[in-house]
Amino acid sequence: MNLLWLDLPIPPSTMAAWVTREGKKPYQDALSTLARLHILPPSTSKHSLNPTFKSGMRQAITGGGTSGSFGVLIENDDKNPPPEIDALDGYALERWETILYYMVSSGTGEFPAQPSKGVLYLLERSGLMARVHGALQITSGGFQFLLHPPHVQLWELLLQYLQMAEERQMDLVEVISFLLMLSTTELGKNYSTENLSPTQKTMLDDLRDYGLIKQRTPTSRRFSPTRLATTLTSSSPPLPTSAGSGDGSHAQGFIVLETNYRLYAYTDNPLQIAVLNLFVTLKSRFPNLVIGAITRDSVKKALASGITADQADYEYVLNYAKQLDVVLWENASRRCFFGSVEGHANIRGFIERRQTAGGA
Repeated sequence: MNLLWLDLPIPPSTMAAWVTREGKKPYQDALSTLARLHILPPSTSKHSLNPTFKSGMRQAITGGGTSGSFGVLIENDDKNPPPEIDALDGYALERWETILYYMVSSGTGEFPAQPSKGVLYLLERSGLMARVHGALQITSGGFQFLLHPPHVQLWELLLQYLQMAEERQMDLVEVISFLLMLSTTELGKNYSTENLSPTQKTMLDDLRDYGLIKQRTPTSRRFSPTRLATTLTSSSPPLPTSAGSGDGSHAQGFIVLETNYRLYAYTDNPLQIAVLNLFVTLKSRFPNLVIGAITRDSVKKALASGITADQADYEYVLNYAKQLDVVLWENASRRCFFGSVEGHANIRGFIERRQTAGGA
């Protein structure tokens, strides 16, 4: 960063004086990497960045020039009113839950809406769904996907989208650039499409289907990023309220399972109910309560849907660690926890014993 903003080259000895003893190796590694990328021209007398890279990087960070690194805002007026944040949130939630609801309802025909062909191709290509007798059905990987929080789900799909970009003859650099640009935009603002490249304009269609952006019409000259887009590179929740994580962490409610395997789920969310229906035989449904049972047939149906016993292992391991009193931190939505060093060997042994028993 110092080299980026210094106007004159700097002697290596001066720069080396800024480096601590512990930082010498990372410093040398960084210089070597920059030299291999030709960002730092090879020189023994003075350090200075490649002028083209320096100019472009300055513009990208400050938003200068015509590159539109942070998007091109459209000033609000009577013809271009600012989008309502509640409307953007509702749109993003509807698009995202349409994808998830289709996944959990696959093979039953009980889904209210079907995602676009592009979304369906992405779900199949990513292995989250697979064709069985000509129809798309959720896979084991797809069910594991449902257990992840929305932010992780979104990036799983976007990473697969990046892998498909070159096959579709899309410029990968422009795809990544547009996604990073979206992550710097502001919720509740309109942005122009005029400065977008052909690849990025093609992306608008895809990102509308995922709920990252909203446009009045497909040919509109402006777009509004939703919370899914503005939180791409942050830790903020990507949706205002959702059952999208599959674990109910974003909606009030809880599940009671009796020793006779009768189940009571206090929820009225269609997506959560659809997830339960994958491994529970539902008996009754009330405004905020569904009643069902885990039966031999429902377990067989779950196995046929791709659900495996391994996706329940987190709870077993966590409970064992709690019994040993070695849990230091846990996160139910991410299905991970930290144990103390003293308890590591016991936890590892427990996991290995479970895996051995499962294999047997």
